[in-house]
This record gives sequence, C-alpha cells and structure tokens, in this order.
Amino acid sequence: MAPQSQVLVEKKKLAKPPLQLHYLGDRVLRQPAKRVTKVDSDTREFVKQMLQTMYSEDGIGLAAPQVGVNKQILIVDPDPEDAATPPLVLINPAIKGMGKQLCVFKEGCLSVPNVFLDVTRPKLVEVTYKDENGRPQRRTVDDMVSRVIQHEMDHLNGVMFVDRVDNALLLAQELDKHGFSSKAVQAIR
Repeated sequence: MAPQSQVLVEKKKLAKPPLQLHYLGDRVLRQPAKRVTKVDSDTREFVKQMLQTMYSEDGIGLAAPQVGVNKQILIVDPDPEDAATPPLVLINPAIKGMGKQLCVFKEGCLSVPNVFLDVTRPKLVEVTYKDENGRPQRRTVDDMVSRVIQHEMDHLNGVMFVDRVDNALLLAQELDKHGFSSKAVQAIR
C-alpha cells in the first residue's frame, strides 16, 4: 500500500501553479463530474498538482472541475498555515447523512475570486469516500471542514456557492462589482 506522503506537498505559494483555475461563467464548472474508476499514481500526481494550485491561490478547498478536470476528486485543508496538518483527499465522495442544525457562514470560492456571501448549510455531515490510496473511508465532520466538503462536493455536481445565496440583490451587486455576470448563477431555491 502506498503511503499517504505521496500527495503531501509543501504548503507554499508557487509563482506558476501547475493547474489553471476556471471561473464562474465557464461551462466546465456546470458539468457533473465522473466517478474515478481507479486510484493510481496518475491520480495521486493530479492530487499533488491540485494541492500546489490550491495553496498557491490561498484556498482551503478545491474540486477537480475547478481546474478543468471532470472527475470526482476534491481536496480540503482548513488549516493551510499549519504544515503539520495534512490535507484531506476525497475521491468519489458521497454524503451519507447530515445533522439537522443549519448554520449561515460567509463563503468564497477560488472560481469566483473576491466574492464572499452568506450561505446556509448543515453544520454536520457524514461522508464516505476513497482516500488517495483508494481505501474506503467514512468520516463525520462539522463546522468549517463540513462546510468546505459540502462546497467542494457542489462543484462535482455543477453547483457553485453563488447558486445557494438567498440575497439575490447583494449577490448581483457583488458579482457585478468583481466583473462576473449574474446570468451565470443557477439559483437553487
């Protein structure tokens, strides 16, 4: 079995990240991602590039569709400043349960830079996935990790956080202010 360290990367900004981000309005962000059939060295190399790109862009989560790859892979690191905290790699993630308590929190997204708006999500979720070595995992997470996983899983279904913003007026103002079109939003009510 391959050790987890195969996908650990130094948590630092690179002058030229290996992968290119896609932004709100790009069709690739609206397509449902395909399941990963085999977790191998190519998968781990791609995860490594995702991590390097996420750290370079000051992110705490990244989904494969955001870098133009239509696969069910996401990474989460709610503590990018702490080198001792390993990132989470979730391949083919599925939410198996969620807590009843909802919470509102400001979210942002590397694919909608500089836009931060309130989104309501369950505080706690139980998620199953394969890790970077292809081993099945089950984990119950809450607070920030739960939110980031839900946010990134939305990307795997072609949903973006702006689709979940209730305040349509504020959303339109913020998108316009940062050069994005409100027409790219697919509101979920």
